[in-house]
Amino acid sequence: MKLGYARVSTDEQNMRLQIDALKAAGAERIFEDKGVSGSAVFKPAYGDMLKSARPGDEIIVWRMDRLSRSLLALITELQMLDRLDLGFRSLSEQIETVTPAGRLFFHIVGAFAQFERDVIRDLTNAGLDAARRAGAKLGRPPLISESQWAQAKLLMAAPTNMAVSAVADLMNVSRQAIYKRLKAERAAAAVQSNAEPLQPTG
Repeated sequence: MKLGYARVSTDEQNMRLQIDALKAAGAERIFEDKGVSGSAVFKPAYGDMLKSARPGDEIIVWRMDRLSRSLLALITELQMLDRLDLGFRSLSEQIETVTPAGRLFFHIVGAFAQFERDVIRDLTNAGLDAARRAGAKLGRPPLISESQWAQAKLLMAAPTNMAVSAVADLMNVSRQAIYKRLKAERAAAAVQSNAEPLQPTG
């Protein structure tokens, strides 16, 4: 089965162009995320689509940035789809993992993404070694400081769009600490958006 995925980052944006293209490409079911950023850790409709998908199904997107805003995160996502035995096709870039040629291209790009991961890990390890030699106390703290959180948000936002795991490795904090702050900020934003406006007192 061909499953289409469409996403817009604000509620005001129109999905019609994406949906029409997905239907023309043969998508039998289309899952829509509205008001969800490409760098968001959790995309509800995308998660529902993966739960519905079966081995051999094909995931279709209108453009690759509908799935992810960074190359490293995109390759990681495509590798996950490959492990689930799901094909992938992006209509605008004409990139797919369904044909032998498409899978070859994906593996070449994946090699470059792995190179980027290795560089990040080597830089992180070099920094840790230097810190040890300087007598710094190492280890991943259970909490993330305000300055670290501000930096983490910059790294995860455009144009960097680093994955949570990469940011955690780079800043030497736990992924759980970052997820906890993301969850807290989403909860605070939801409370603020649902709050009643103050009435004038005269």
